[in-house]
Amino acid sequence: MKHRLLLSILPLSCCTVAFADDQVNSLPTISLQATSQADDGSINYKVNSSSSATKTNTLLKDTPQAVTVVTEAVLQDIQATRLSEALDVAGVGRANNFGGQGLTNFTSRGFTSGEYYKNGFPINRGYPNAPDSSTVERVEVLKGASSSLYGRGDPGGTFNVVSKSPQAERKTVLGLNLDDEGLYRSTVDTTGSITEDGSLTYRLNLMGENGDTYRDHVDSKRWDISPVIQWTPSDATKVTLEADFLRNQHALDRGFTRYDGQQRYSFDPSEYWWESGKDRNRLNNSNDMLQFRIEHELNDAWKLNVGAQYLNGNLHGYAVEANGVKADSNGEVITRNYNWRNLDWIDKNFQANVVGDFNLFNLKHTLITGVELEDYDYKSYIIRSKDAFDLNINQPYLSQALPDLVNVTTHDREELKSQAIYVQDQIHLTDRLNTLIGLRFENYKHDYSNFVNNTSWSTDNNAFIPRIGLTYDLTDQLTVYSNISKSFKPNSGADRNNQSFDPEEGISYEVGTKYALLENQLSFDTAIYYVKKENVLTKDPQDDTKNIAAGEVTSKGFDLSLVGNITPEWKIIGNYAYVDAAVSKDNTLAKGTRLANIPQDSFNLLSIYEFKSGSLNGLGLGVNQRFVGSRKGQTANSTYTLGSYSTTDLISYYDMDANIRLSFDIKNVLNKEYDDSAFNRYVYPGQPRTAKLGITYSF
Repeated sequence: MKHRLLLSILPLSCCTVAFADDQVNSLPTISLQATSQADDGSINYKVNSSSSATKTNTLLKDTPQAVTVVTEAVLQDIQATRLSEALDVAGVGRANNFGGQGLTNFTSRGFTSGEYYKNGFPINRGYPNAPDSSTVERVEVLKGASSSLYGRGDPGGTFNVVSKSPQAERKTVLGLNLDDEGLYRSTVDTTGSITEDGSLTYRLNLMGENGDTYRDHVDSKRWDISPVIQWTPSDATKVTLEADFLRNQHALDRGFTRYDGQQRYSFDPSEYWWESGKDRNRLNNSNDMLQFRIEHELNDAWKLNVGAQYLNGNLHGYAVEANGVKADSNGEVITRNYNWRNLDWIDKNFQANVVGDFNLFNLKHTLITGVELEDYDYKSYIIRSKDAFDLNINQPYLSQALPDLVNVTTHDREELKSQAIYVQDQIHLTDRLNTLIGLRFENYKHDYSNFVNNTSWSTDNNAFIPRIGLTYDLTDQLTVYSNISKSFKPNSGADRNNQSFDPEEGISYEVGTKYALLENQLSFDTAIYYVKKENVLTKDPQDDTKNIAAGEVTSKGFDLSLVGNITPEWKIIGNYAYVDAAVSKDNTLAKGTRLANIPQDSFNLLSIYEFKSGSLNGLGLGVNQRFVGSRKGQTANSTYTLGSYSTTDLISYYDMDANIRLSFDIKNVLNKEYDDSAFNRYVYPGQPRTAKLGITYSF
């Protein structure tokens, strides 16, 4: 319920919100570092190095790839509660969010992807909820293909989430957030040493969220428990055990439809068409993650990294979805189906590598070589109704009897096992010229069984994925770089002969500059790129109900990024992207057809001024401005268009002292109505004006 009284929620500031289930700084590769300390010891927006792009600790200026790091300071300043908010700041676009579930399907450089990582491990398997921001130290966004190190993925880019790590100094942070829609959220972040010598440390993050959203009859229930134990028996060895148990309850909210024949496309963003209640529309999403990571320095030059991850997830529940528009209704009656789904997945991943520095032929080398093994098992079952369950959009809240579930539309199993070996060498050719050469060989076995029509297939494929990059320091402040990298990703489904498809293959070409300004307090990066993806599924000319892997799409454009401090008080992170992404070859789509959810122009600028002295010391005031150009709702010859939009968020916080921060933001202050993203014939509405209050207390 909107406009809840603040006093009724304040007592929750020291506890987490739980609900009953209705059934209810390191990579595993494993060394990830990013420096974001200013000279005065404070945390700022700019980092100087990271490891996600190379899996070695490399200066960003020496990394031949566009990389944007969203630090913990940014996440705190914008009161981010969802991963999508961090990705917005980094210039990553939004795509299908699976009916408001909070799952991360994103766009980068013209391509839609769901491949992303946590501490270097893939965590997008199945239908997971994205990691909660309360567990995140930073998000490192990589533009362009990264398959030579990470395996299957899309050529537009990916990102790696870095978890908060244990600290020896004991500290606890309590947090409370609430908004005027009625959603409230509380967090606990506690860390410290278990032993007197500091060799055994812990960190525990707790989060609870409950309440209403801006969508009528749609509430959110969510909690997360994330413990981390770290053992450092010596200066040479670090052992980390991390777990994350995330639960989410949310209606499958598809937003609005855009069928041909509909006469009206504009609706109040709060209007809801899809039934409510646990027996009508509520999905329960469970995600369990366990990571075990070891870092051991063999000597001063070489380090061994070993890690393993276990994922176990389930999504089940009832939902209502659309089928089309009823004939002779002037587009006012939407035909719907009632359904129940149960999706299960298990993923096991093992990684090991060695990283070292050495000299050969008077050249300095940084070498990493490793192996990765993965075993993924996914099962799905969906049963739907056949009887009429129509909706008159003029009476969206009219209760109806539920039809019987009689039509099993999905019952299948997918198993994917892969083994990979990779090697990468960063060679310092001169004081100014560096090169990176990498190669990954991956063998994967893909098995699929469809129990609805009793068909199955198996395939055994090999993939060779190279990349090469160069950086050259024109001056101490200006670096130019270039890279060529490939990608691959297995296709799902079967052709007309019930055989598997060849995998998608991509290639990315990129040149750019990295410029350090204002005594290295501000970075300005540019990139120009061309990306092509082949073996995209397209209609089979012999059977238009089936596909073949023969399509091709391309994307070209440029990125601009500005991150850091203009003055010690003025923090900024901004980006602009121009993307020309279209179909270049297809059996049914015209050449030049634009790709779904991809705007030609997008822009985001977060700018905050924080007073450092005087009577306003500790006060931060800023604006987060976002613009997204028009997009196509589908990749189709004829489809609907999502209009361009811009939103303005007002940001404010006040550090009363070193231990207390008060935050007050107004999202979309001008209350613009806009389409957030599309999926097939569904369009999800953007968030209207929302006031958000937060407080954190540290001790």
